[in-house]
Amino acid sequence: MNRRSARTPAARWKRTALYGAALALAALALQWLDYQRLARTHWDDFYIGLIALSFLALGMFVGAHLFGGRRLPAPFDGNPQARDSLGISERERTVLLELAAGRSNKEIARELHIAPSTVKTHVARLYEKLGARRRTEAVRRARELGLVP
Repeated sequence: MNRRSARTPAARWKRTALYGAALALAALALQWLDYQRLARTHWDDFYIGLIALSFLALGMFVGAHLFGGRRLPAPFDGNPQARDSLGISERERTVLLELAAGRSNKEIARELHIAPSTVKTHVARLYEKLGARRRTEAVRRARELGLVP
């Protein structure tokens, strides 16, 4: 019987693993030598890159602090002068905001806990005060005047 057929599968796997480990170590040694050569020949590029990254981080930090970073928008006040000049009450303003949100009379009534007929009355008064004949026209006019966002 020859020597090759006498080897067990476990012995073959062991030998393959040993060769694989040797090849991995050789590849690692070659990569290390390549890194050393690269680091020695292009060391100035590494330093320039580090300096550039440092200035980038510093610029982002200074820019964020100098130019405001996070500014909260001014709260929407609903143009009180126009509201007073038109004589729009606070409840009518609330109904107008709901109209601008696209809600129906029934939805507005449910939201504000009032009767749908009361909503119709508020909407009719808003039409009068804004000089509108339909909802979309009233909302457009209210946006022009700054009554709704």
